[in-house]
Amino acid sequence: MSDWHPFEEGKTITKTGSEGGVIILDDEHEKGARITLERGCLRAPFAITCGVYGWMVHTRFLADDETAQHAVEEMKSALKTILCQMPDDQDSDVNFDELTEALADFAEQYP
Repeated sequence: MSDWHPFEEGKTITKTGSEGGVIILDDEHEKGARITLERGCLRAPFAITCGVYGWMVHTRFLADDETAQHAVEEMKSALKTILCQMPDDQDSDVNFDELTEALADFAEQYP
């Protein structure tokens, strides 16, 4: 079973997203992340907006469907790696410097 599942049971698909496009994919990770793919956005043909809850939000703009679909899968994998560095509960220790660096590296890798 995948760690990713449709956000709000898929009810956001076909709605307008944060970048003004139609949401065609909207998945949430069980450890606290979300990734949304929109088509027909205000600034570009496609936009991917993703976030790690409480830590970051990042948007990337792309020109074509094939590239956007591939990018979503790559970004999901990279986000999962970051989520593995997150504490499981409030009592767990977390290396904030490493986590902050991982988030910055993610944004740089997926401009």
